[in-house]
Amino acid sequence: MSMQGGLEGYDLIGDVHGCGATLGSLLERLGYHQRGGVYRHPRRKVIFLGDLIDRGPRIRLAVTIARRMVEEGEAHIVMGNHEYNALAYCHRAPASLGREWLREHTPRHNRIIKETLEQYHDHPQEWEETLAWFLDIPLCLELDGLRVVHACWDQPLVDALRRVRPDARIDRDFLVDSVVPGTQAFRILDRLTRGTHLPLPEGVELHSGDGFTRRSFRAHFWARQPQTWGDVIFQPDNLPDDLEQRELTDEQRSRLSFYGPEQPPLFIGHYWCEGIPALPAVNVACLDYSAVKFGRLVAYRWSGEATLDADHFVWIRVPREEEARPQPWEIDFD
Repeated sequence: MSMQGGLEGYDLIGDVHGCGATLGSLLERLGYHQRGGVYRHPRRKVIFLGDLIDRGPRIRLAVTIARRMVEEGEAHIVMGNHEYNALAYCHRAPASLGREWLREHTPRHNRIIKETLEQYHDHPQEWEETLAWFLDIPLCLELDGLRVVHACWDQPLVDALRRVRPDARIDRDFLVDSVVPGTQAFRILDRLTRGTHLPLPEGVELHSGDGFTRRSFRAHFWARQPQTWGDVIFQPDNLPDDLEQRELTDEQRSRLSFYGPEQPPLFIGHYWCEGIPALPAVNVACLDYSAVKFGRLVAYRWSGEATLDADHFVWIRVPREEEARPQPWEIDFD
């Protein structure tokens, strides 16, 4: 695949989640260097897979690095569910919804966004500008022979999105519609940024490594004819007992998307994988390797290949020192 303008390829980077110092280190390893306060490469560009914010200690730094690169034409980005959650959490709901905020301020939701709001607390104008930038981030990208989405490429829903928003960017009306279950906007946002969740049996819970209790599991979308729950589960938490052998019902199969091996290379984040980066399918790469849980911040160096190659992963282990709050110069790095 030949790329325009002498571009050699793209470096796709998974979920940063506020590990801003590690992001800078990864960009340096990939050959990007700061000029004018922006990381640049003479022959390549970055594509961020979303989820820049929440949980980590250098959220403002991560957002600043990515936003400057995007605005200077050195990078692209797609929206993650955490950027979407922040938009809904911080936008007031219309009276017709019967609540104050689009995303209700429950203890669970408060906990997820807590670090982000604390780190922007003394920078309210910067936070408002960041939210405005989030609203301008597309939900998916298709360029130069590759596709990018945060969680799941569902072609019918991508097509539906592009019919109403050809650039795949949402607006405030779309955002409001997206919090109402059953709407087309809800289906699009939910599938593209969160993927498919299948409910666990009544009374069964997963106590996840991130401290949350879940009553569903994340399912992938590249099994052609899945038969059991184990054929589609895609998360580090194992299912309890013998649930991986449980047969998928017809209703559950109908909820799954499918991305076939003949489709263009696809890059996703979201699924907090663990261990050494590997390819779950010949044309699918997941780049979320639990950076904020002291895993790996992972990139894939794509140079036009139709068949992906695990040797093209590049990563940095996130050090425990990343826990420490940043010094001022780590934010204002001009």
